[in-house]
Amino acid sequence: MLLVDDQELVRSGLRRILRRKDGFVIVAECVDGEDVPHAVRTFAPDVVVMDLRMKKVDGIEATRQLQTEDKPPPVLVLTTFDDDRLLSGALRAGAAGFVLKDSAAEDLIRAVRSVASGDSYLDPAVTSRVLTAYRASAPAATYRADGANELTARERDVLTLIGRGRSNAEIAWELGISGVTVKSHVGHIFLKLGLRDRAAAIVYAFDRGIVTPGGT
Repeated sequence: MLLVDDQELVRSGLRRILRRKDGFVIVAECVDGEDVPHAVRTFAPDVVVMDLRMKKVDGIEATRQLQTEDKPPPVLVLTTFDDDRLLSGALRAGAAGFVLKDSAAEDLIRAVRSVASGDSYLDPAVTSRVLTAYRASAPAATYRADGANELTARERDVLTLIGRGRSNAEIAWELGISGVTVKSHVGHIFLKLGLRDRAAAIVYAFDRGIVTPGGT
């Protein structure tokens, strides 16, 4: 894991929560986004925990730059309640999720694990507001126009649960199917809808009314 935050106090707090005994290994830390590409190439972290507000290169630009790397690690961004537009920009740049800095330790741990395993994590406390900001600043949608019509009933079920922030394991449990089957459905959904990742799938689900703010 790579920690990126310009405040030592924040990084220290993250180190205390994301401990080796719980399965986390912090391979490096950066104090600014400009150092992130080099750190990723050098240390090959499985996930990047990224602050948004930094002095030279912010978290959005650093996330965007990572997408040009070969097999970039997923990015989980850290935020405060007043970062809605920054968060929407981070999603557009390729972040896999976001979590509030003042979240409970258990939520942060769950968020890091979800993103590292290929799932997404959008903090429910701000998701609906962030998606509103995302849509307000979005260019014309590039979804496949006929994609939704190609989804099977089961794929639509899976997309609904992705939109509600469920992990693959949670989807498998709720639908009574295997994790391998869920992964297959997710791949088909991305292909049919022309989506890049789970964060884009969540936005799609909200945009098309498949999931509504406040839905569970």
